[in-house]
Amino acid sequence: MANTKTAGSKTGKPSAASETAKSSNSTKQGATNGSKNDGTKSGAAYASKNGGSKTGTPKSGTASRSGQGQGNTQLEKYFHDALKDIYWAEKHLTKALPKMHKAATTDELKSAIQDHIAQTQEHISRVEQVFEMIGKKAQAKKCEAMEGLVKEGESIMEETEDGSMTRDVGIIMAAQKVEHYEIATYGGLVTLAKTMGLEEAASILNQTLEEEKQTDAGLSEIAENNINWEAEQEGKEDTDDSDSSEEEVEDEDEEA
Repeated sequence: MANTKTAGSKTGKPSAASETAKSSNSTKQGATNGSKNDGTKSGAAYASKNGGSKTGTPKSGTASRSGQGQGNTQLEKYFHDALKDIYWAEKHLTKALPKMHKAATTDELKSAIQDHIAQTQEHISRVEQVFEMIGKKAQAKKCEAMEGLVKEGESIMEETEDGSMTRDVGIIMAAQKVEHYEIATYGGLVTLAKTMGLEEAASILNQTLEEEKQTDAGLSEIAENNINWEAEQEGKEDTDDSDSSEEEVEDEDEEA
C-alpha cells in the first residue's frame, strides 16, 4: 500500500523542478522565435538602407552615369565647351563656303564645295542632336581657330588671279586646313563621348568625322589629278611671257 501511494503521488502531481524546467523551455522557445522575427526585420531594414530595392535606380550605360550629361565633371564641362566651339565653326562655314564656291575656277572644285555646303547643314543638325542628348541648349561659342582659317582663305582668294589654276590650288589648301581642324575636333569629341558612356552621341559625331575625312581625301584627289599640274604649267607660261617681254625690250634698246 505504501508503494502504491508513493508511485501515485509522483505520477499525478508534477514536482516544482518539473514546472521550472517547462518554464525554462518555454522562455527559450519564445526567445528563439523573437530572434528569428527580429532577424527578418533587421534584414529588411538593411536591404532598404543599402539600396536593396531596385525601384527607381538608373541603369548603367544610360545618359546619366555618375551624373553624365549634366555637366557635373570637368570632362563633361570641357566636352560641352568643345561642342559649342564646333557649333560656331560649322555655322561660320555656311557663310565662308559659298564665297569659295564663287571664286573657284574649275567645275570639279565648285561641285566638291557645293556638296560640302549641303553636308555642313547636316553637321549643324547633328551637333544640335548631341546638345539635346546631354540636356543642354544648343549654343555657339566663337571659334578663334576657324575664324583665322577662314580669313586666311579669303586672303588667298584676294591675292590670286581670278580664273587661274593657282587660285584653285590656294582654295583647296585653305579648305583642307579647315577640314583638318574639323577632323581633329570631331575626333576628340568622339573619344570624349565614348569615355563618358555617351555611345549614341559618339556614333552621331563619328558620322560627321568620317564625312570630313572623305571631303579632305576628295580635295586631295582633285588637286593631284588635274589642278596642281595645270597651275604649274600656268606658272611656266607666265615665266615664258615675261622672258619674251624682257628680250623684246633689250632688242629695242640695241636698235636705238
